[in-house]
Amino acid sequence: MGADEGIPYGRRLTELATELGEHTALVVAAADGSEQRYGWATLERRANQVAHRLARAGVGEGDLVAVGLPSNAEHVMTTFAAWKLGAAVLPLRPELPGWERDRLLALAEPRLLVGDWPDPPPGTLALADVRATTDEDDTPPPGDRMPPYARLIATSGSTGTPKIIVAPSPARYVPAGPGVIPAGQRVLAVCPLYHANGYASCYTTLLAGDPVVLVERFDAARVVDLVERHRVSAAIMVPTMLQRIARLDGVRDRDFSSLQRVVYGAAVLPEWVARTWLDLVPPERFLFTYGGSEGLGIVACTGREWLDHPGTTGRGADCDVAVRDADGRDLPPGEIGEIWLRLRSGESDPFRYVGAETPAPADGGWRSFGDMGRLDAEGYLYIADRRQDMIVTGGVNVFPAEVEAALSEHPEVADVAVVGVPDPEWQRAVHAVVQPRSAAEPPTAGELRAWCKERLAGPKVPKSFEIVDELPRTGAGKINRSRLAAERVGAR
Repeated sequence: MGADEGIPYGRRLTELATELGEHTALVVAAADGSEQRYGWATLERRANQVAHRLARAGVGEGDLVAVGLPSNAEHVMTTFAAWKLGAAVLPLRPELPGWERDRLLALAEPRLLVGDWPDPPPGTLALADVRATTDEDDTPPPGDRMPPYARLIATSGSTGTPKIIVAPSPARYVPAGPGVIPAGQRVLAVCPLYHANGYASCYTTLLAGDPVVLVERFDAARVVDLVERHRVSAAIMVPTMLQRIARLDGVRDRDFSSLQRVVYGAAVLPEWVARTWLDLVPPERFLFTYGGSEGLGIVACTGREWLDHPGTTGRGADCDVAVRDADGRDLPPGEIGEIWLRLRSGESDPFRYVGAETPAPADGGWRSFGDMGRLDAEGYLYIADRRQDMIVTGGVNVFPAEVEAALSEHPEVADVAVVGVPDPEWQRAVHAVVQPRSAAEPPTAGELRAWCKERLAGPKVPKSFEIVDELPRTGAGKINRSRLAAERVGAR
């Protein structure tokens, strides 16, 4: 893209406000159950006011603003404010433990941190400070500035080692071609804004001039209410969200007819959840995807294709896909190995890490997330799990995702995570941490074991079960398996 193409994000909001006035831009469904509507002109005015406050805090062109706010209107205002000043944005999970936040800040070196923290670094702007900007100048900051990156991405994946992903993301709006969510939709932004799916749902939609219903905190029943009331036409959700909606009593009697596109991404989706959703919405409107924040490529298929290839996550949309053994040899269809992607654009350096070594591509530009899977004869990809999450028990490879999928189908299981724990006989034993639907009447270990024996080979059946009130998932549905396993050493 040439330097003169596109419109800087800050100016794009100004133009939308001029064109659309007080037509609805944003509806915020707050955690307390309330809703607040913002028109385009109001959003522009408030973003300008916040921008002048950030400027007085020293933020300027080329700087970085770390935003650790919840998924609320102030997050949106602050992000657009930073872009108007020519600054990039680093969204952070508001609940980050202090040690992880401080390590990320040390890597990123932002000019300013915005968020509510128990022990905020000096100079941090709190949520109350952002809200107190209503008396600031509401005209756009001078100039037409554009940061080199719209945002940076903070991640620790499953490793627990914080790092930052720097991927090409110039803050210039260019009308997009066909994507996972086409233009012209009313989008439900249900993933948190620090997550790639939440960011895309909210900011990509607003920049296209389409309205967003922003959910501060996921609640399955409320999300269905929002879809019905606001006639939401598109949403991106992670498997945990899809599963909790699928578990709702009477869900098949609810009205999902407005949904033109439901996108699933992230972890493995249990087959029963997929089939439920393909009953709730027409299969051609449901999109399965596999990719990552590093931008190595997108694998995708519609629900219609999935029904012909149950369990698949699709074929390469913008990339070639290979499955290889530990020596880098391509494996035949049906055999599990490491998944490798190669962008068809020829881009060899789509990202770099800050805080970790950026892996060099293999010959020909191939890269891997470290996930395991298999291809079928038609080139459809099936995800097994992350290589580092695999449990070797008694010499047998067990992928936690397969065990979790079986347990998730149990009617009394609300959520589950499977890890390996040390064992004198098996080296590592499969251990299931279960969140029951009813804390008063949880399923017994015997019931869960019998359920698994009907669905899994013997070595994959958990040796032990643990009932917990709630699994420690983030708002994006992620869980740190290595930390969960370490906390359960000796659990048996």
